[in-house]
Amino acid sequence: MPVGRGANDVTETHQTHGSVARGVTGAVGPSAVESPAPGSPLPESRDIPQATVTRLATYLRVLGMLADRGTIIVSSEELAAASGVGSAKLRKDLSFLGPNGVRGVGYDVTRLRARIERALGLDRGHKVVLVGVGNLGQALAGYGGFGRRGFSMVGLFDSDPARVGAPVGDLVVRHVDELERACAELEATIGVISTPDEAAQDVCDRLVGAGLRCILSFSPTALDVPDHVEMRRVDLAVEMQVLSFNSARNTESVPAARGAEAVPTAPRVRIGHSAVPSTAPRNGSVIAP
Repeated sequence: MPVGRGANDVTETHQTHGSVARGVTGAVGPSAVESPAPGSPLPESRDIPQATVTRLATYLRVLGMLADRGTIIVSSEELAAASGVGSAKLRKDLSFLGPNGVRGVGYDVTRLRARIERALGLDRGHKVVLVGVGNLGQALAGYGGFGRRGFSMVGLFDSDPARVGAPVGDLVVRHVDELERACAELEATIGVISTPDEAAQDVCDRLVGAGLRCILSFSPTALDVPDHVEMRRVDLAVEMQVLSFNSARNTESVPAARGAEAVPTAPRVRIGHSAVPSTAPRNGSVIAP
């Protein structure tokens, strides 16, 4: 199997910080010495900055790509470059997870991947219900990447009689009136809202009433939720507006290409024996599969 660099089971050591952000399981304090063994109880939950949590998800995606290519060891410089961050920032982010083994030439891809999954709570798995099975909802329901990352789509709901009862993949769309009862039956942990804007708050209230504490909304409308509910909102129009602004700014600041100059392509980062395209956003945030 191809490897990055160095010997098996060698990872880089990072010191932990005394101050960290709140509510992410798997993060450990300065007293930790070794990585927890698989299946052991989770370390004490500590606080990790939200920006670090977001980057941990990016590192996890890159590590998954490396694992698929058979890479065993990756250096901090290689992992950082493929993730679109500096190596110092990557080491600081990973230090929130505690020491990562014996100082050497790189990270064990499988072990680091498992550790980040535990820190993000993905090792426990999540059951997802989706409300609003229009074009966007069907696309989300059919996306196979969720299952590979620890999220199982277990229920689809809509109020349109033309959609209720229709199969979407392995699921059958149920009426939204069944939502509260179905969430309990399915043991759902995350709710996704992809309804028209005018229905989003009502659906949100139903999900909260069903006991869900994690909601992802694709409605641009600001939704009211209790303090104990974690809400994330994805506004595709805003993301495109940010892209438009950045494009206009770059057009003004960078001279247009002339003659036969080649159009630059996305940089590729060499990791071990595999080349991984850099998928990091140039500015702001993007939604990447």
